[in-house]
Amino acid sequence: MPPPTLTITPKLLLSVFLVGALASAVVAQDCGCVSDECCSKWGYCGTSPDHCGSGCQSGPCNRNDIQVADIVTPEFFNGIIDQSDGDCAGRSFYSRDAFLRALGSYQGFARLGSDDDSRREIAAFFAHATHETGSKDYCEEENTQFPCNPSKGYYGRGPLQLSWNFNYGPAREQIGFDGLNSPETVANDPEVSFKTALWFWTNNVQPVMDQGLQRRADFYTEYCRQLGVAPGDNLTC
Repeated sequence: MPPPTLTITPKLLLSVFLVGALASAVVAQDCGCVSDECCSKWGYCGTSPDHCGSGCQSGPCNRNDIQVADIVTPEFFNGIIDQSDGDCAGRSFYSRDAFLRALGSYQGFARLGSDDDSRREIAAFFAHATHETGSKDYCEEENTQFPCNPSKGYYGRGPLQLSWNFNYGPAREQIGFDGLNSPETVANDPEVSFKTALWFWTNNVQPVMDQGLQRRADFYTEYCRQLGVAPGDNLTC
């Protein structure tokens, strides 16, 4: 991803992966493995269960047979939506159907590790989605690969608040919408909106969470409770 890059710090690792709780299915880095090898959670290439199993970052990872739709039930999803104010536009914009349609483009989401691992990743994803907000322009003018349209703003949109031109640009290429010239599509098309969130979650290190860490952890813990899985320890170290 073009600069500025995300820095992996101990706090980032603890807050993003909720250390001790999540078996990450996100691609945090390009390990440089050949196409038939897996990149393990520790960044090593190979084909053993340790490489392709829980925590596998990329390559032919072993996916479980979890059906995300069976976990993200209408009751669970609508319970999240119902937390918002009655006049919140997102109440009618975001829907479970849109999320599941977007999920079709990201078959690896919540599909690595055990049943509990899958439930924790789903809980973490929706904890971030519940918390995120944004309000700035978010234009990195020095980025020439994905130049800003001066009449557009690249502030947070979507469940994970996709921000910055260097994220809207690659999302455009992967998802198929004009992220640089029509970033508002993320706020107007619920399926594209969920696709941007799933794209960011599965292809990048999740955002640094210096602000609102306890609130995210609270959401995560509550969603784990609803999904019937223990959240783990050290959630806000």
